Amino acid sequence: MLPEIIENSEDFNSLINQAMNSQYIAIDTEFIWELTYYPIPAIIQIGFSSQECYIVDYTRIEDFSIFGEVLENSNIEKILHDATQDLSILVRITGSSPCNVFDTQKAAGFIGLSSSISLSNLLKHALGIHLSKTETRTNWLKRPLSKRQIEYALNDVRYLPRLRNTIIKKVNRNGHRNWLFEEQKMYDNPELYKDKDAYSRLYKIKGIKQLTSKELAILFELVDWREKEAQEINVPREHIISDKTLILLAKLKSKKVKKITNSKDFTEKKNRLYGKKIIKAINKALNMPTVQWPEKSYTFRDDDTLNARIDFIAACIKGKCIANEIDPALIASRMEISEFVKGFYENNFISSQLTHGWRKKFIGDIIKNVLSGKHSVCLNPTTGLPQINNNDTSKKIR
Repeated sequence: MLPEIIENSEDFNSLINQAMNSQYIAIDTEFIWELTYYPIPAIIQIGFSSQECYIVDYTRIEDFSIFGEVLENSNIEKILHDATQDLSILVRITGSSPCNVFDTQKAAGFIGLSSSISLSNLLKHALGIHLSKTETRTNWLKRPLSKRQIEYALNDVRYLPRLRNTIIKKVNRNGHRNWLFEEQKMYDNPELYKDKDAYSRLYKIKGIKQLTSKELAILFELVDWREKEAQEINVPREHIISDKTLILLAKLKSKKVKKITNSKDFTEKKNRLYGKKIIKAINKALNMPTVQWPEKSYTFRDDDTLNARIDFIAACIKGKCIANEIDPALIASRMEISEFVKGFYENNFISSQLTHGWRKKFIGDIIKNVLSGKHSVCLNPTTGLPQINNNDTSKKIR
């Protein structure tokens, strides 16, 4: 019989053998993520049932890579809550990419709940179980683990299989099962766990809308340099240089970098460490052909007509989602809806997820018809929600 806390390779190998012969396992991780670019794993929790849960002390296991065999095994369903972060950690420490994942948080969005709901709130709503969340800011690297830490950690996997089964029963009833499992396939994509590139962060930086195309090109090169530097030395990106300073550097150009070396965010020491690299990144942007500059972030502020259409389509999506027990956040963000509406008038839907898979069937084709005038929208007097009608048949679209 395995101990509750796995602290040596022999017990860990036995746990792996048990996992390899299981239909499903529940997984969670606890880590420290304050002074590094990558999270520092402390423990990994594994659960097979409410009675059989274990804590793997990552700090005591010499070779954790064999857990990759479990991640890669398509016959074993891996049940997690808010899976991306945990799986990214596990991919990094095992070198293996997961498949057959069931994310209870994502799944909640298919039964009329938020797809970003916390585990404690989901357990309370779905199973009537109340968990204590007293150890959310605890030091998971400190040894020995306290009884409260152990109880907290085990509870994070104890109820996941039961929770998964409850959700499955509900999606079977509301008809969303196929959509749910199609969405869960996203976790099979190895690209999800790779380090983020500069472009994925570029448009998240505050103040970017004020930049010219040339300044945006400079910012891109600076963000790309900072991301790679942070990954290489394993420190938070903001510890190297802040977003605010990157914006300032993009505006000042290379000849004026020294003007900010005495600022709070860019000291003389940082200039000595990174100054030449920053100049190199800026000059790379300045020397590049204008056709290679990133596109300016599109803004709808000055187009009230387009803004009204976006608001209208967002309301249509929300109304249909509420009526069908789907979290609107699963469908598209405000930016994605904006791009869809803009793409409709430019006949360019290549990058829109609303034109693919279950989203296309559920709402994508419908809102195309709304934009083209083939479908109309009114308020349902009973539910108070937007109701989409086919103008040719005068029938409500469910």
